[in-house]
Amino acid sequence: MVILGLTFSQAQEVVPIPTQAQLNWQNAEMVAVFHYDLHVFDGKVYNQAYNRITPIPDFNMFNPEKLDTDQWVKAAKDAGVKIAILTATHETGFALFQSDYNPYSMKALKFQDGKGDLLRDFKASCEKYGIQAGVYIGIRWNSFYGIHDFKVEGTSEFAKNRQQHYNTMVEGMVKEIFTNYGDWAMVWFDGGAHGPEQGGPDVLSIFEKYQPNGLFYHNLQRADMRWGGSESGTVPYPSWGTFAYPAIGSGESTREEISKNNFELLKTGDPNGTYYMPAMSDAPLRGNGGHDWFWEPGRDLLVYPLEKLVNMYYNSVGHNTSLILGLTPNAEGLIPDTDARRLKEFGDEIKRRFSNKIGSTSGSGNKFSINLPRRTPINQLVLMEEISKGELVRKFIVEGKTNGGWQTIFEGSVIGHKFIHQFDEMEVSEVRLKILESKGEVQIKDFSVYLFD
Repeated sequence: MVILGLTFSQAQEVVPIPTQAQLNWQNAEMVAVFHYDLHVFDGKVYNQAYNRITPIPDFNMFNPEKLDTDQWVKAAKDAGVKIAILTATHETGFALFQSDYNPYSMKALKFQDGKGDLLRDFKASCEKYGIQAGVYIGIRWNSFYGIHDFKVEGTSEFAKNRQQHYNTMVEGMVKEIFTNYGDWAMVWFDGGAHGPEQGGPDVLSIFEKYQPNGLFYHNLQRADMRWGGSESGTVPYPSWGTFAYPAIGSGESTREEISKNNFELLKTGDPNGTYYMPAMSDAPLRGNGGHDWFWEPGRDLLVYPLEKLVNMYYNSVGHNTSLILGLTPNAEGLIPDTDARRLKEFGDEIKRRFSNKIGSTSGSGNKFSINLPRRTPINQLVLMEEISKGELVRKFIVEGKTNGGWQTIFEGSVIGHKFIHQFDEMEVSEVRLKILESKGEVQIKDFSVYLFD
């Protein structure tokens, strides 16, 4: 069969292509999200259900006397993070920046004489350390304004006026974030961002006008990435970068096809999906026996041990997703020493595990070989597809040539941005990758084998 002068086997099938912002996101691989809000200062364990509906009694308890966003970002960079995100607003509704639209902001504080701007300081720290900056904006819940799941309760004229006021305030606040601080690598509307069709503010059009080169996550019309279906910092294999729907929904608005089987579709993606929408794998650093997105006193023991963080890395970055770690600045305004040390240990361990490269190749085609000068032990491999052309690989096999002949190391489906596989040490003189099925000519960006102990 011939299509426009090409044989069917040569014809490139149509696959979704990532935007530059999506490529930047997957290339980053490691991301940090810093959660900070008024209740960090109340000395109590965070209770989400309570905090969503209960206004903070005294916002002037915000007083991080040792505030140092450089220290935050440096701690994240030590772990290998390349994008860092700050919660500009969360569920109390308090804005961690100077706002002319939101009176419940740092302008109202005694701290720094009302002139402080944590978002400004954070962005400057990211630029100082060569980290891309992102911003998290929570508008679904706001205990100060009495917003519950995007809305003011009730149907009275007062409620309608209050809703309109809230929507206008949010639009103005979002415009400030998008115009006063330069470019953002991504914006994260946690829990989604209902638009005018659902009675909410129109934030998507503001994003598209002022931050057209960023990553948008998310509302019911658009999601440039998808939640990975859990907060474990992992996804199963395979996890495709493509998806069947342009958005993932939020809460009860999530499609049944997406939410069923414990969000299985979010975890695996859809190899035949018509939208490029890679998964993220998120988890709080303080999640070992708890699940602390915000700092609370006396809970250093919840910091994940090194071996669990390494396991997250292999099952997130190594499964074609980005790992997002939730970091928790404390009431002094610092990342706790315990957390900072663990982040440094984590970054050092990942570097160590990928420092002894035994062999490598790249190129286009369906067969790739790494020839070694002699039989050499290996126990880890990395595959990377050139995803700027889309995810083309559908089936592959990696084999190693041993004294006993060719042995299968791994048979898989998706490669995507990155696939990492550990295996029992074996001595080989050659390692080969065969692409068994694809949707066009494959370009392998990296095929490498390693040995670590």
